[in-house]
Amino acid sequence: MSGTTSFASELQGAIAAQNAPAANKTYKLNGKGIPQDLAAYGNGKIPASALEQVGGTRHKLWAPAAQKLTRLIADAKRDGVTIGITDSYRPYAEQVDLVRRKGLYSQGGLAARPGTSEHGWGMATDLDLNSEALSWMRKNAGRYGFVENVKRESWHWAFRPNT
Repeated sequence: MSGTTSFASELQGAIAAQNAPAANKTYKLNGKGIPQDLAAYGNGKIPASALEQVGGTRHKLWAPAAQKLTRLIADAKRDGVTIGITDSYRPYAEQVDLVRRKGLYSQGGLAARPGTSEHGWGMATDLDLNSEALSWMRKNAGRYGFVENVKRESWHWAFRPNT
């Protein structure tokens, strides 16, 4: 019975933590920099309940990343800069399809090996950036927890919690 009580307590704590504002949270990361609550699901298998829509778009990310990206886009707009989104969370099947269509990054293509994509964790977005927007991102994205981390892809921005 104590195992059930422990599980119930953990579940209540997880729900409360998920509903807390992202700005006030510190995320416990596993050895690969993935928040432990996401790592339990698996890459490309994040449930809808852990994802959140980015602003008024059709795109979704892990809820804390979505909240920060929504704020980033609004702040850029306030500065007169338009930032669009072309891609976000990718379920595993989409990762497989992307490799089929665009090839593996390690072989000169544009896709990560399925099951390893930052998009599959809901922690990366591909942005529609003109030169002004790219400059704005490079200057400001870190304040929102986003980093440009793929050399050949200036449109790809990954969320790093606790940055």
